Amino acid sequence: MVLTGFDVKPLTPERWGDLEDLFGPQGPCYGCWCNHFRMPQRLRKPLLGEGARQLFEDRVKNGPPPGVLAYAEDKPVGWLQVGPRADIPEWNNPRRASTPLPDAPAEDIGNWAASCFFVRRGFRGKGVTGALLDGAVAFARESGARLIEAAAMDNRDKRSAEGLYVGPESVFLRAGFIEVARQKPGPPLLRLVL
Repeated sequence: MVLTGFDVKPLTPERWGDLEDLFGPQGPCYGCWCNHFRMPQRLRKPLLGEGARQLFEDRVKNGPPPGVLAYAEDKPVGWLQVGPRADIPEWNNPRRASTPLPDAPAEDIGNWAASCFFVRRGFRGKGVTGALLDGAVAFARESGARLIEAAAMDNRDKRSAEGLYVGPESVFLRAGFIEVARQKPGPPLLRLVL
């Protein structure tokens, strides 16, 4: 699927090398390798770096795809982790802004989450995040999801990269997401019904 000049594809095992190229040898976010919401910190922290990379590579090899990659021509330029809430149990923690609501429980495999973005330096601010989200919505529909939720960063008053790994609220609102809850100060819980 080609969206706003970027080609967005599910992360399948044959594209693992593209994710490694995008993330670099250390991996993003201090070596997290997109495991932040997959396990409690006490289990995740000792794995940072190579252990986290191997864990996520195994996840990709075992499928289903845990998200989508954006390409500019053949170069991987962005990543969005998107899939069933059940795959990212820490995102469902009752102390988070992303806590599931009663009408969309975490155990419902049709209830998906868009939880982590990463955009290659030099491509930030060029529409990659929006293309990733559009591609994630298409991927979720094709996979039978009934809705996608996000706990986006409200960045209207300040422009800061801190916390934007969850995505800026404005990108979700442009894609048709609506606020369904604000369970604590800070990020709203946004939803798109598919």
